[in-house]
Amino acid sequence: MAGHSKWANIQHRKGRQDAKRGKIFTKLIKEITVSARLGGGDPSMNPRLRAAIIAAKDENMPADNITRAVKKGTGELEGVNYEEIRYEGYGINGAAIIIDCMTDNKQRAVSDVRHALTKNGGNLGTDGSVAFMFDHCGQLIFEPGADENSIMEVALEAGAEDILTDDDGSIEVITSTADFLAVKEALAAAGHHAAVAEVTMKPQNEVVLTGEEGAKMQKILDTLEDLDDVQDVYTSAVIEED
Repeated sequence: MAGHSKWANIQHRKGRQDAKRGKIFTKLIKEITVSARLGGGDPSMNPRLRAAIIAAKDENMPADNITRAVKKGTGELEGVNYEEIRYEGYGINGAAIIIDCMTDNKQRAVSDVRHALTKNGGNLGTDGSVAFMFDHCGQLIFEPGADENSIMEVALEAGAEDILTDDDGSIEVITSTADFLAVKEALAAAGHHAAVAEVTMKPQNEVVLTGEEGAKMQKILDTLEDLDDVQDVYTSAVIEED
């Protein structure tokens, strides 16, 4: 059982993401393009591309947009050559932050990330300074009231590594990155559709922030997520409403 209200935090995060839907499409197109470039344009042979296309369809991205992004990645259409870069840093009270970027200008990306951190009370760390505090895994979160026994049975059968139940009744399924899609699809086939389903960097320990500290941390995260080069931001901070 987890201590704080995971579901409240998930709803808060999803609300902020929904307010930035235009950027979600941009991020997904970048991910599809880079995935196709690195692993080929056939989703059945490229798990990362398959996951990106599923995520795009979940966001109702038009099929033509997906096809064009794949073709840009494979070189059939001309496109920008994005480089993947990871930055690591710290926020309020030492909360760890991982910032994953896709950029065509590394100097711009690192300058923007450093500025977003330092002007809001954080700082940029060195490579490896916080990554060891996170686990790279698949994560599916189901809202309170979901059928815990059925989810547990289906998920474990499909290869899930762990099932966690929060105090508020939300259910978290943890998988390896390799088994994420299989577990997600098995759960969906059984009628269990996750509110959040993603491959993520899950913090091993969390730093709970409230009040002014929470507001300052949220400002750091919002500023980072608004940067054009930033794809994903992961943090050990949990921001709770007063």
